[in-house]
Amino acid sequence: MVFDVRRLDIYRKVPKDLTQPTYTGAVVSIICCVFMLFLFLSELKGFIATEIVNELYVDDPDKNSGGKIDVSLNISLPNLHCDLVGLDIQDEMGRHEVGHIDNSMKVPLNHGHGCRFEGEFTINKVPGNFHVSTHSATAQPQSPDMTHVIHKLAFGEKLQVQNVQGAFNALGGADRLVSNPLASHDYILKIVPTVYEDLSGKQRFSYQYTVANKEYVAYSHTGRIIPAIWYRYDLSPITVKYTEKRQPLYRFITTICAIIGGTFTVAGIIDSCIFTASEAWKKIQIGKMS
Repeated sequence: MVFDVRRLDIYRKVPKDLTQPTYTGAVVSIICCVFMLFLFLSELKGFIATEIVNELYVDDPDKNSGGKIDVSLNISLPNLHCDLVGLDIQDEMGRHEVGHIDNSMKVPLNHGHGCRFEGEFTINKVPGNFHVSTHSATAQPQSPDMTHVIHKLAFGEKLQVQNVQGAFNALGGADRLVSNPLASHDYILKIVPTVYEDLSGKQRFSYQYTVANKEYVAYSHTGRIIPAIWYRYDLSPITVKYTEKRQPLYRFITTICAIIGGTFTVAGIIDSCIFTASEAWKKIQIGKMS
């Protein structure tokens, strides 16, 4: 005796001559297909798109940095000669560097009367400050003009990710050209470590920061006014992590199956209800005619 494998078919076929097509069923079918196509395209867009999830935790994410943070500074002082402009760095680990010149550049502005300072340097992961001043100049000017425009102040690696909004260059565009020329400027920075992890698992380490500022006139012990542009910083123990994630394939397939099955089921119920109601109405009309 030969076992017929067709007995295992749970999807039994109904001959076409036993089925009846209707205009209502055609309309429901068309609407059903359009609706399924819309949901499929929506799910496909969500599957292709990358989702960015953020979380907070307490840790030092970049342990291989040697306790250093890269800093990039670009500032213009339109009324201070380049020979007078200098960068000083100091922190709570005892670092005190006056006139830092490594990886820095001074570009004359306003026919040599002003200066744009561009520098890249490192700071220790402890509270401290760096400031632009005339402290390293051989001879101090009588009336140093510290009006300035900050083009860029950024920490760590540069992040250019469309869906990540953060204060990675919070002071970019800060304009102090109309302030008191002899005033010192204090920018109080709270630096927040930030990690960005892409789909491949590669991590990039950057830093966001918040800023508060004040302006004041400071006198030295000799009674002279020696203004400076101070950046006083402290690090937050909280780390922000952004992680790229994509919907797994199995979930996408499950959703598509649910869309197709659910839409066909609901459409079948609607069509069946309409057909039953139509047949009942025809019987009522026939009964009235007889």
